[in-house]
Amino acid sequence: MVTPVEPHVVQHSQLKRSITAKQLYFYVVGDVLGSGIYVLVGLVAAAVGGAFWMAFLVGVAIATVTGLAYAELVTKYPQAAGASLYINKAFRSPALTFFITICMLSANMAAVGSLSAGFVRYFGDLIGLPDDAIWAAAFIALAFVALITVINLIGITESVVANVVMTFIEVSGLLIVVIIGVIALVEGVNDPSVLLQFGVAGDSGSAILAVLAGVSLAFFAMTGFENAANVAEETIDPSHAFPRALIGGMVTAGVVYVLVSMAAALAVPIETLAGNTLLEVIRADLFFIPASVMLVVFGIIAMIAISNTTLVTVVAQSRILFGMARENIVPAVFAKVHPVRRSPYVALIFGAAIVSALLVIGAAIRSSQAGLPEDEQLDIVDRLATITVVFLLFIYALVIVACLKLRGTDETADTYRANTPLLIAGIVGNLAVLTYTLIDDPDALFWVAGLLAVGLVLYLVQNFFGKKKQLATNPPSSSKED
Repeated sequence: MVTPVEPHVVQHSQLKRSITAKQLYFYVVGDVLGSGIYVLVGLVAAAVGGAFWMAFLVGVAIATVTGLAYAELVTKYPQAAGASLYINKAFRSPALTFFITICMLSANMAAVGSLSAGFVRYFGDLIGLPDDAIWAAAFIALAFVALITVINLIGITESVVANVVMTFIEVSGLLIVVIIGVIALVEGVNDPSVLLQFGVAGDSGSAILAVLAGVSLAFFAMTGFENAANVAEETIDPSHAFPRALIGGMVTAGVVYVLVSMAAALAVPIETLAGNTLLEVIRADLFFIPASVMLVVFGIIAMIAISNTTLVTVVAQSRILFGMARENIVPAVFAKVHPVRRSPYVALIFGAAIVSALLVIGAAIRSSQAGLPEDEQLDIVDRLATITVVFLLFIYALVIVACLKLRGTDETADTYRANTPLLIAGIVGNLAVLTYTLIDDPDALFWVAGLLAVGLVLYLVQNFFGKKKQLATNPPSSSKED
């Protein structure tokens, strides 16, 4: 049986329906694996200590429960726009839908900025870029964003094929880390008790608070399921493909996260790993190939992994704008599709411009802090990752509420149904981590406000020009006709 919205999607969609279930599975796995482990592992280790694998485990658990809500909603509404669409269906409030759309876009744009900065860290290590070369690093990040945008402009089929290829490459890099961890365990490099250690360099504190601090960063790693939901309209038979691909991909990535975190903790002293990347594991020189060679190989793999996640995130942000433009939530110009490539080119270019602005602002702030101690300077990866998490945790909690509110609506025999008690636990989990994140890092609210200000501009443009255009197209009937 076909869902009630499907005829509308087929009739009006200009997007190409070409993604298979297998491609979607690798799309989720590739997006999830590329971000957290390769970019944030050192930051999570610094927040938690040797037990930082627990933060990834808790983050994966909360995200997977949230993914259940997405799986149910996608089988009802296999259209572009993801969370914004679901909240629009549930609450029928244009103002709330617009707010969520801006939050989702802001989260995606901040994530792309964080990933771009993470890419520069690996690239800088390979070419010997000095840490104080702030504007050179910013230029590399901007070029990286431009390249990813061009790939997306070429088309979704090419983007997904590139995603699958890069997924296999990034998994190979993580397998190397796991092998190194096994070697370290056999050789007794670190005592296995490090896996239960909280705090770095002997500092101890509340285990629960330490894990929460790690989860607020580790959660950034599990954003792939939202990005996947935004390509529902381009997926073949989404009602059957999505639940298995979405949940299966998240569980697969979660297992890999836990194994890699344990391996890293066993191979490298936590104080060395803290704040750094997985290259520290390679520098331990425990693999069969010399570390000098592996540093280059692994650096390239890491950059491919980050590129993979960035590629998927850029796809998502453009589809959110595209889908919401069709719902008259944002200006209609974002619904424009390239006549040949069939990609939402206006949305892609706009997203790239905002991300570039974030990177330039971050570089300007770091440049002004050049005289401060390193630990007092802005870490753009950490900052943009935290902003992403703040937006997403709020959105995910509201999506689960929308899922429960829409129960009994637009359901067919093909509709997936998530476990209700798990969904309620998911709401609590998302809000708990959100509360801790804001208390722990209140400065993030300034960046959040800045991105929301961009949304306010879009809101004013849509309300002024959008309504004006509608009145010109459909003028009110004259009283003389009565």
